Amino acid sequence: MKQYIFYPAIFLILIFSVTSCDDYLDQVPDDILTIEQVFQRKRYSEDFLANIYSYVPDESHRTSPVPWDPCSDDLDVTYDRSGYNSYKINFGNWDASSDYYNFWDDYYSGIRAATYFMQHIGDNKELLSTAIGRSLIKQYIGEARFLRAFFYYGLIRQYGPCIVIGDEMISPDLGITAPEMNLARNTYDESVAYIINELDLAQQELPYAHFSDGQPENEYGRATKVMCMALKSRVLLLAASPQFNGNTKYYSQFTNADGTHLINQVYDNKKWEKAALAANELIQYAGQSGKISLYRKSNSSGVYDPYLSCRDVFLEPWNSEVLFSRNTNSLQHWERSCISRISNGYESMGVTQQLVDEFETATGKRINDPDTDYKETGFTTSRTAFAAPGTSNMYINREPRFYVNVQFNGRYNSNGDSTAVIQLFFTGNSGRSGTWDFPRTGYIAYKNVHPSSNPFTSTYIKRPYLIMRYAEILLNFAEAVNEYGGPTYTIDGKDAYWAINAIRDRAGLPPLPAGLTKSEMRERIRHERRVELCMEQLRYFDTRRWLIAEETDGGPFYGMNVNGGTSLSDPVFHQRVVFETRVFRKSFYLFPIPQSEINKNKNIVQNPFW
Repeated sequence: MKQYIFYPAIFLILIFSVTSCDDYLDQVPDDILTIEQVFQRKRYSEDFLANIYSYVPDESHRTSPVPWDPCSDDLDVTYDRSGYNSYKINFGNWDASSDYYNFWDDYYSGIRAATYFMQHIGDNKELLSTAIGRSLIKQYIGEARFLRAFFYYGLIRQYGPCIVIGDEMISPDLGITAPEMNLARNTYDESVAYIINELDLAQQELPYAHFSDGQPENEYGRATKVMCMALKSRVLLLAASPQFNGNTKYYSQFTNADGTHLINQVYDNKKWEKAALAANELIQYAGQSGKISLYRKSNSSGVYDPYLSCRDVFLEPWNSEVLFSRNTNSLQHWERSCISRISNGYESMGVTQQLVDEFETATGKRINDPDTDYKETGFTTSRTAFAAPGTSNMYINREPRFYVNVQFNGRYNSNGDSTAVIQLFFTGNSGRSGTWDFPRTGYIAYKNVHPSSNPFTSTYIKRPYLIMRYAEILLNFAEAVNEYGGPTYTIDGKDAYWAINAIRDRAGLPPLPAGLTKSEMRERIRHERRVELCMEQLRYFDTRRWLIAEETDGGPFYGMNVNGGTSLSDPVFHQRVVFETRVFRKSFYLFPIPQSEINKNKNIVQNPFW
């Protein structure tokens, strides 16, 4: 199969034409070298390694590059025009031959590049001639091994069981009928075991436990021991989840040609324990080293500020919560898509009403709690920190994370003139009338937008894009330990309450009530995970691994009435309306293997129901 063949000559052209995703590398040379020359010179080998990092997807923007947020119940992208395939996916208009968001080829390209590097870097004479050459080679192998594991993780979360190649390099001279070109898929458990073993090895090979352990600042972003721990937590949580742990509902007939079940058919509760222990490994390191923690920030008066803490964790590079970041990214495009039209933004990223309703009140009440202090009727008569007089009460006195994530009708502008008011009703300054740059939901996303960014002057604050952060590890731990032993089951003295309450405390919210059952705690964890990690490209996979996507990702999607309203307090705008009815079929739990690969490999089976 094409995806397993490595062409050294072609790759050399690519390595010296692709911009590195890491700032620590020099400008690559213009000439084309032989593969032997590349692996005899330190600089050229490092350029090769940098190119492998470029296969880590840039998920900072949300239109054409990746579908995860726009195809989840967090977000709507108003760019629902020709060429934006998330729109087609949400309406069910795709099949295995559509080739939408085909990362299968990209991931395998990264895998074979990493493998080739690992097999050849050990012979680099220039490196071996230096005092630290062997330790650098060990580190570089660890980096490539981590990246290879990360690419396999990308495959199993999108496509399910993959084909594990290991360290084998398949000759390009083989014909399409050769056995090496017709490999069957490994089981999901085999795929997971391989990834975990690779991460364990990489963790031994990498010298830095964290970027704060001595790396020069211009090398931040390279693989570390901490990144290995964090990825293990993700992989094992995925493997323990209902989608891949004893799923007989959808995958009882999901087998290779020889009858091998690709998804285990017997639920294994011990997988939750493995996931909990993996998260705890990083939590233990955080506590012992003091180098990793939830990011917390005080205001100018020295008083702790939950809003600034939850906002600036994305804006302050390399803070204590950062685990894995992508230095080169498209954050400026994301920002302009989230900035209101009065600041020359596109305001095309619309937060759904479903997500808006998930945020609690400032006192920690859900909006549907019997004793909630939430108000959905009436309008405020005075100014608040975020809202102008005349703003709907439904946006007043909400928890800090609501204001970190959502721009609403009546909010003061956060980019540019802070005295201006964002008007999202039909005839408002940022409303639908006369333009296609408007949010169909009546809300604009705001997470990870720097307040100093200004599209009028093309000013954007360059910073890394967070791929993984410590809050996710705490949420992973809470979910895994609760599923394994219940709300008060402890590992090293920590239980689900401990993890969730730490996140709620950072957000300025009260702790969870005592005495929750396992199912009640599960609901609380899923709620907290959705709010804390919203619009971080995780919700799409969470609803699938929990097997609830048919409930969350299909049917009516709600927002405010963007087709009505002539003033800030016009009740015509402030009513829930359906802006879109989405289609979700059980086949959508996994992406289809690209049809071109099915056609080439007689032993690769398609995912169920495609």
